[in-house]
Amino acid sequence: MRFRPHTINPIPALASTSSTIRARLYITKQSQHSFTHTVHWLPFSRRVYHYSYNSASVFHRQSGSGLLTAVVVVGIAISGALLFSLTEDTSVQNTNEYTSPDGFHFSDLTNSYLIMAPNMPPGRPGTLTPEQEVKLRELWAATMKVFGVYEPVIPEPNGTETPLSPPSESTETTSPRKEKKKSRLHVFKRHKGDKDGESESTTPSGTVTPSDISSLSIADEDDKHGQTKDFRAALANSAPEDLRKTFWSMVKHDHPDALLLRFLRARKWDVEKALVMLISTMHWRSEDMHVDDDIIRRGEAAMLEDSQSSDPKVKKEGEDFLSQMRMGKSYLHGVDKEGRPLCVVRVRLHRQGEQSEKSLERFTVYTIETARMLLRPPVDTATIVFDMTNFSMANMDYTPVKFMIKCFEANYPESLGTVLVYKAPWVFNAIWTIIRGWLDPVVAGKVHFTKNVEELEAFIPRTQIPAELGGDEKWEYTYVEPNPSENPLHGDISTRDTLLAHRSELVRKYETTLLEWVHSGESKEESEKGKGLEERRKERDTVAEELRTNYWSLDPYLRARTLYDRVGMIEEGGKLNFYPSIKKESAPPPATAPKLATPGAAETSPDDVD
Repeated sequence: MRFRPHTINPIPALASTSSTIRARLYITKQSQHSFTHTVHWLPFSRRVYHYSYNSASVFHRQSGSGLLTAVVVVGIAISGALLFSLTEDTSVQNTNEYTSPDGFHFSDLTNSYLIMAPNMPPGRPGTLTPEQEVKLRELWAATMKVFGVYEPVIPEPNGTETPLSPPSESTETTSPRKEKKKSRLHVFKRHKGDKDGESESTTPSGTVTPSDISSLSIADEDDKHGQTKDFRAALANSAPEDLRKTFWSMVKHDHPDALLLRFLRARKWDVEKALVMLISTMHWRSEDMHVDDDIIRRGEAAMLEDSQSSDPKVKKEGEDFLSQMRMGKSYLHGVDKEGRPLCVVRVRLHRQGEQSEKSLERFTVYTIETARMLLRPPVDTATIVFDMTNFSMANMDYTPVKFMIKCFEANYPESLGTVLVYKAPWVFNAIWTIIRGWLDPVVAGKVHFTKNVEELEAFIPRTQIPAELGGDEKWEYTYVEPNPSENPLHGDISTRDTLLAHRSELVRKYETTLLEWVHSGESKEESEKGKGLEERRKERDTVAEELRTNYWSLDPYLRARTLYDRVGMIEEGGKLNFYPSIKKESAPPPATAPKLATPGAAETSPDDVD
């Protein structure tokens, strides 16, 4: 179902009432400020969406009192009355327009990059057009320059080329937060003969010089989240090797080419914009959120430990994070008709102010990163179901919504498949009108309103829709408490370092193969040999497969166990079971598994609005 912009023309009945018009205009003006308060919905995905951005730093946080609340309520009543019939008609149209491919089987998923998965979408490794392949090569070349790895080929006197010297540093971050390293000026020059560290002013035809890279930017109208600022901060304050480490930490079990292609597709194959977006994401992951060295590495067990801390601030953050997990504010369970993992967000369980903003953001990123563990080719996006059952204005909180939108648009591009808004009440119509204005039209086209389980069934098999949503699956969310000692391999430093050293070798091998491919594309003679480029792609696929296997060996040493590991959805070695049964032996200990009362739901409480 596709939502299209509706322009509400003056209505005679309202035009004659100047006070009404003024109130409506006031609401519109106020919305530009208050809506930077964000709701915790849209729990995950990696697709980039173009939402509008407003800074929240200058706004007051209010719960549900005062003049603004009164004005918002009046506005909702007016807008809801005007838009209710429009939304009703559009929701039906959107559902009818949606068609799901028949015949998805779990056997279509592949764990190997040496085997092309059936129905692989375009713009992915193995399905690139020649023009897209050129764009990928250009982005890799620029990225390697930022990482301080790229070296132009230097012809020897006898006509041969000097070998590429791969970097020697480690590629994984294993320590907690480190102090920022001052970046080296002119980091793109790496030749042994350089004494002053200055970059070259000329490079092979078709490449970008270091000075070009440092001056890249995204136009203000497209830079809603300050990515140009983060990009330049990353170049100025982060050592190239740190950016490189962050990138390879983000890759995890993914194909490196596939990760870069997400940024290219999100920026419509504009290499410069994709590079700015990629490097700003590395800055966000390492400096702002500490995704890999904190959120993922410490996980739920650390939050349990923090919840028992004597430090009130630490204790509060731990309790807030676990309360969201225990209540099932959002959870991952099952797949839709296209095999995309499902994230269900129970909006009614969120109350503004119940958890700190920091814990809401941590929970959001944790959910997104955990969902990444469930993606396998050809499926590289997820479906989010916003369960709006019993939604009221008390559940509305714009701050987490803004954060989630920023995550999807700026840091997890091309990860959202479909958004299903289920049983939205009429009061949500005015809210949706505002949120829709933040969305890129492509993203807005992915939003489908479903009024009942019959319409939801167009996207998810009824047998796989949980009973709480009106489906036939007799399944309920139950949180299995973390065991404080469930991450024993985190202490095995020796084995971890051995695996990391092997991964570093594989990364250098991938980069060497990659740069050979990049330089072959710079040679007109070789670029015209399609077979040569195809062979080089297969070489990268072979190393990517080695990296994937290595990651799953490293996984228990770097990633804390999650609820989905404990219940058997994520099995050893990365095997997936989307419909596991809870293991009896993993039941939470009575002393450490407090359960929150939730109206109408057993063993679950406030739902996800992340």
